Amino acid sequence: MRAPALLTAAGSLLLTTLAAAPAGGAPAAPGAAELHGTAIAAARAGTAGVRFGACPAVEDLPDGVQCGTVSVPLDYARPDGRQIKLTVSRVRATHKDPHNSKRRVPRQGALVYNPGGPGGSGMYFPLVGALPEWKRLAAAYDLVGYAPRGVGRSAPLSCTDPKQYVKAPTQAPAHPSLSYKKEHIAQAKAYARGCAKRSGTALRHYTSLNNARDLDVLRAALGERKLTFVGASYGTYFGALYATLFPSHVRRMVFDAAVNPDPEQIWYRNNLDQSAAFEERWADFREWVARHDDVYGLGDTAAEVLRSYQKAAARLAARPAGGKVGPGELQGAFLSAGYYDDYWPHRAQALSAYLKGDPKPLIQQAGPHQEAAKEAENSNAVYTAVECNDASWPTDWKVWDRDNTRLARVAPFETWDNVWMNLPCAYWPAPRQRALDVRTGPGELPPTLILAAERDAAAPYAGALELHRRLSGSVLVTERDAGTHGIAGGPNPCVNGYLDAYLLEGRLPERRAACAPRPEPGPKPKGSSRKATVGPAR
Repeated sequence: MRAPALLTAAGSLLLTTLAAAPAGGAPAAPGAAELHGTAIAAARAGTAGVRFGACPAVEDLPDGVQCGTVSVPLDYARPDGRQIKLTVSRVRATHKDPHNSKRRVPRQGALVYNPGGPGGSGMYFPLVGALPEWKRLAAAYDLVGYAPRGVGRSAPLSCTDPKQYVKAPTQAPAHPSLSYKKEHIAQAKAYARGCAKRSGTALRHYTSLNNARDLDVLRAALGERKLTFVGASYGTYFGALYATLFPSHVRRMVFDAAVNPDPEQIWYRNNLDQSAAFEERWADFREWVARHDDVYGLGDTAAEVLRSYQKAAARLAARPAGGKVGPGELQGAFLSAGYYDDYWPHRAQALSAYLKGDPKPLIQQAGPHQEAAKEAENSNAVYTAVECNDASWPTDWKVWDRDNTRLARVAPFETWDNVWMNLPCAYWPAPRQRALDVRTGPGELPPTLILAAERDAAAPYAGALELHRRLSGSVLVTERDAGTHGIAGGPNPCVNGYLDAYLLEGRLPERRAACAPRPEPGPKPKGSSRKATVGPAR
């Protein structure tokens, strides 16, 4: 879920494969070869370490950030086979107490972060240490980001020519016609074939389980006996796999905006749940716009705001703004408002301006950016490969059509957009895995922290409850009546208080805790020139 989106397929449970190969020539447990290969790779990485130095210009990182690489096996069952390199970034602990300049803060190790996806890069993460909300953590930890396998320069994946990937303008029918569906089925088949053609046999090795194994090799390369990790969105899923596979290697783990790890949810059913949740968040946004009708003039009820949106979509279908913003681009821009309420004022202002005759803000916010086409195509390729490889998916179009036609009657906003994004998994050429049964028993795993916004659409709240149930000793902190996707280090001091207490002192509440919501955004002042860009759609 990069945002990630969450998806799922009815996948059979895979028994936890932590046992070594039994004696007497009996067959090894499923996954034992990969477990052994991970141990070999981690031992090598521990010896080699990470040679940090100046970051390449392509990373576009400031001088204070150091970069390096870590080698991992493409296939953990063959640790002596082909190796790939993951790019890593770091800013060392500052040791500076932001509240007491005379106090030197002792270093606690490396704090590794993943922003989600699949397909998201964490290379920029070390920069958060400059933000007030992160300074206490930056004092105690080396902040470490990395690009997972397939992402950026880490053995990058591609499924199609980036120049052909960003197409605009596009349509976004809430109830597509038969011909429209046939067109997108053909596109999904072609995309799946492109992934196989461009990656060959390596394609099957881009999985969440391998992301978890890579994380253990990175831990060893950083010289950490145990891992301290913050995973957001999809990062919570392979973080949970890590906790299940390597519980004794965990020091502290934070799961921010948790994906539902139930094997029956990975990934097709999570996708259906996400589409339903986005409908509720879309309603939250429209109600907020209606409360500020004096600023935007889009209607003083959620229903009237919807009619204004539909009016704009119809106008864009007939005549795309700037020749490149159609209903599809409009829907994508407003989908990002479902992820982050920081976008609400900007999206509302752009819609208002467009309906009043000024398309420039909408073109700026919703228009495609060709300069980012390569990065966008790479991100989507990784997203598709990982989720298609992770679990079984329905291979009969009739199942997709039945489930989503039914869902679109009550949740039309994102349902079909989610289908088209994930439909290549119906025609995937690589072998599927069985989803791991994420679960730890009492005493197997150190206490972990789960953070969740109650109205998060990208990672519905039920996922946090399920992860809490499956990880023994975990503690859930909920931001009530809020829906921003990812709440760690944000503007809510209550949430950040729990985060800091855990990562800095190992303190957690008894079992569950709740925080009042962050203040909702204020309306964008008329005439404001502040820019906003489209956030990740998944």
